Amino acid sequence: MSQKRIIVENLAKNYKNGRANLVALDNVSFSLNEGEDMAIIGPSGSGKTTLLNLIGGLDRPTKGKVIINNQDITRLKDKELSKFRNQTIGFVFQFFNLQEYLKAYENVMIPMLFAGIKPSKAKEKAEKLIESVGLADRENYYPRQLSGGEMQRIAIARSLANDPKILLADEPTANLDKESAQNVLEIFDRITKDSGVSVIVITHDPNICKKFKNIIHIRDGKISKK
Repeated sequence: MSQKRIIVENLAKNYKNGRANLVALDNVSFSLNEGEDMAIIGPSGSGKTTLLNLIGGLDRPTKGKVIINNQDITRLKDKELSKFRNQTIGFVFQFFNLQEYLKAYENVMIPMLFAGIKPSKAKEKAEKLIESVGLADRENYYPRQLSGGEMQRIAIARSLANDPKILLADEPTANLDKESAQNVLEIFDRITKDSGVSVIVITHDPNICKKFKNIIHIRDGKISKK
C-alpha cells in the first residue's frame, strides 16, 4: 500500500505591500502518495508557483503545514531545511538554471558536491544519470552547445543527483518544442514508475495535465474545480 509522501494542510501565504495584505495562497490542502505524479494548473498569478515553492521549502508559509515523509518541514530551521532540500527534493526550472561555464556532467555533479560526495563518485554518477536521460554523447558539452530540450534533460538528471523522494518542476516544458516536451514528460513518467519518486509539475497547459494521474486547479490562490 502506497504511503503519503506529501501532505499539505491549510497552507496560506500572504505578502505585505505597504498597508495592503496580498493573499497569494489561501487555505490549500491536498496529499500525494509515493510514486505518484501530479499536475498543478492555473493561470499566471494564480498562486501555483508560490505553492510549489512552499512545498519545496524555498519559502515559508504564513500558516499551514507541509509534511514530507512524516516530517513537518515548516518547523525546520533554515540550516536543517537546506539540508533536507538537498537530500530529499529535486528541482527542475523553466529556464534550466544550468551553469554556462560548466560542462553537462559538471552541472549534474553540483548537488552531489554540496552533499559532500567525493568528486570521483559524483562524476561517475553524473555520467550514469546523463545516460539515463538519453544524452550520454552530450556529457562533455557546455549548455550553449545544447538544444532547449537537451538542456532540460540535463537539468532533470541534475535534479536526480541525490536520489530525491520528490521532484518539483516549474513549467518544465514551457520553452520546449512539442517533441522535446514529450521527451521530458516520458522521463517524468519513468521516474515515478521505476524509482518511486513523487513528481509535481506546474503548468498552464491543459494538454500537459492530461499526462498526469492527479490534477489540481488553482485560481486566485485557492483550489478550484476548474
